[in-house]
Amino acid sequence: MYKKYIKNILDFIFSLIFLIILSPLILIVGLISKINEPKATILFKQKRAGVDNKAFICYKFRSMKMTAPNNASTYELENPDEFITPWGKFLRKTSIDEIPQLFNILKGDMSFIGPRPVILKEKELLDLRYENGAASVKPGITGLSQISGRDNLPPEIKAKTDGIYANDISFRNDLKILLKTIPKVLKAEGVSEGKKEF
Repeated sequence: MYKKYIKNILDFIFSLIFLIILSPLILIVGLISKINEPKATILFKQKRAGVDNKAFICYKFRSMKMTAPNNASTYELENPDEFITPWGKFLRKTSIDEIPQLFNILKGDMSFIGPRPVILKEKELLDLRYENGAASVKPGITGLSQISGRDNLPPEIKAKTDGIYANDISFRNDLKILLKTIPKVLKAEGVSEGKKEF
């Protein structure tokens, strides 16, 4: 009942509420972004994997220069600092760059809690998620992997962790993940940029 109906209803209601509450912040971030990078778009749009690995357009505040590769994750970049702007670094560290994903939740592409949406070329992780049953749920702004290591987890562990969540979705688990996310975001734990070797 919760997984099929209540979770979707709560996602819609709270994404709408947060968009209204955060509208002044969204406006301020947009203005500062335009002042810092006049020729750049405020929003960064990228195809990400959704339910059953089907593509959807994911929204974020732009944190990288317009010259950055559009279809690449920062972990692939040898020198991400070459592309991430100083303002963008702040947005990423505070996770403010994720706020536009509230529009994705409102549209029904994402949920507050679920596996993080990744680009379509991250085939290893997407295949492992499918094997672990994690591809059947909506991607989320935060999730069990996010509070368990975030960027520092290898694909195998990340996929297994996402699978554990996908196979035991409940209001209690979602609330626990949400509450544990807050201190992680405030401390910027698990945030790591640049190429990784696992």
